[in-house]
Amino acid sequence: MNSPTAPGTLTRPSQNRPGLSLLSFNMQVGVGTKRYREYVTRGWRHVLPSQQVRDNLDRIGELLVGHDIIGLQEIDAGSRRSQYRNQIEHLAEAAGFEYWRVQVNRDLGRVAQHGLGLISRYTPFAVSEHKLPGRLPGRGALIARFGTPDNNLAVVITHLALGAGSRARQLAAICDLVAKDRHVVIMGDTNCTASALIADPALAASGLRVYDRPLPTFPSWRPRRGIDHILTSPSLEISEARVVDSVLSDHLPVHMRIGLPNTLATALNASHAKT
Repeated sequence: MNSPTAPGTLTRPSQNRPGLSLLSFNMQVGVGTKRYREYVTRGWRHVLPSQQVRDNLDRIGELLVGHDIIGLQEIDAGSRRSQYRNQIEHLAEAAGFEYWRVQVNRDLGRVAQHGLGLISRYTPFAVSEHKLPGRLPGRGALIARFGTPDNNLAVVITHLALGAGSRARQLAAICDLVAKDRHVVIMGDTNCTASALIADPALAASGLRVYDRPLPTFPSWRPRRGIDHILTSPSLEISEARVVDSVLSDHLPVHMRIGLPNTLATALNASHAKT
């Protein structure tokens, strides 16, 4: 029997339990770092293809099964290091998902197509890509809206900057982008702790909730810092939140199950039935 946190143990939970199962994961383009020295010894895998990365990608695909909406950071959309394979398309097909989308934030041509990925059992009615402000370029937000224009769930996938100043500007920009949305999920690698998010003025003014119980995700082999988060609007009830103990990257994935208001659930299911 699998342990409670092994890959694949969340097999199709939405068939048996209400609400949505969310997963956020910085997948490190499949490199699979498991100790500090591998940043040096496996650093070449960030620029050159390897069988180990392909095998690790298959294990990541197993992890995705059973969730409804997945946000992935540090993906490759098709370059030399991924053998010109779009990693998000590959993962979606392998795990049996109906929809996927990529936002490339750092286009290095054949060397790397670095960005964000969305994989979902639901097809959004609108998707937009946004560049975020910061001292260095290359940060973005991918926003998908599910349901109907009058009753929708806005899901934001992002990977924020390391610097506190740039990060604050990026959070403010994201809050502005979803200011008119009632039901919001923001998921990604924020490069900061929950306490830092709670103290952020733009987030505080937005009313979005930061899950404040410890969810250490980094480094994956000895997690001490919780820098990967799923934020939600007050209209969405959190019934479960935990770190998935699967060392497939230098980050651990974060899983959250949320309950939806009845009207939103109806709109989401009705739009899904039409696709």
